[in-house]
Amino acid sequence: MKTQKDKDDNESCQSTNNPSEWNGRTIEIDDAGTGDLVGDAFIGFRDTVNGKIIFQSVPVGLYKEDNKDKDLPKKHILKVVIKALKILNHGKGDRILLCRGDCFNLVREYFNENDIYYEPAVIEGELQDAVEGRFIQHLRKLGVSSVRLTKESGAKRYFILFDWVCRDFPNREYFVKTGFPSWKKKWRKIAERRNKKELKNNSLKKDQIKKRAKEIFELMFENPNSLKETFHKNLK
Repeated sequence: MKTQKDKDDNESCQSTNNPSEWNGRTIEIDDAGTGDLVGDAFIGFRDTVNGKIIFQSVPVGLYKEDNKDKDLPKKHILKVVIKALKILNHGKGDRILLCRGDCFNLVREYFNENDIYYEPAVIEGELQDAVEGRFIQHLRKLGVSSVRLTKESGAKRYFILFDWVCRDFPNREYFVKTGFPSWKKKWRKIAERRNKKELKNNSLKKDQIKKRAKEIFELMFENPNSLKETFHKNLK
């Protein structure tokens, strides 16, 4: 349903930190992970009357390069939005504050076609914190252990996830949204090079450890007293 102002007009965009007054119920909708390199994405919904928050996931497989239908993530997001609104018993008197992200393009079309009232919004506060937290929880389960990983999206988080992929590239590429154009054009090659370099460095470290262990072993039999002296020196 069209609002009084055009959807692309920044002046018509609400902020959930200070939304305009509304006589009925408001439902907020936001996303997390849709632009991140690794893992599933999540759509969050918040009923501002009772504070209820629910999540719907968007599997990473929908973002894979071999998907012929490049709109699969957006189609899936439309499905989970419809599902979640049913769970929340959305009614005609409700207002929806919808994040402005491109991932909701089909949702906006559906709302307009079905006379569902919504307003574009900058989602801040409780829902944003909750859905980003749900995404971080998912990344931790995948094995991303960096202490620098936070709920704040953007370039910093992108490179934290990219570094994680590089360290075990052959296995961790499974969790990458390989359908992102930049992955194939640029980042995949860099990840391969970095992984090979790291494997080479690890191999050199292992060789050095083996060499040192052999030297100590030989020293044990050739000169026990010298070994004791070396041991005591290392303790100082």
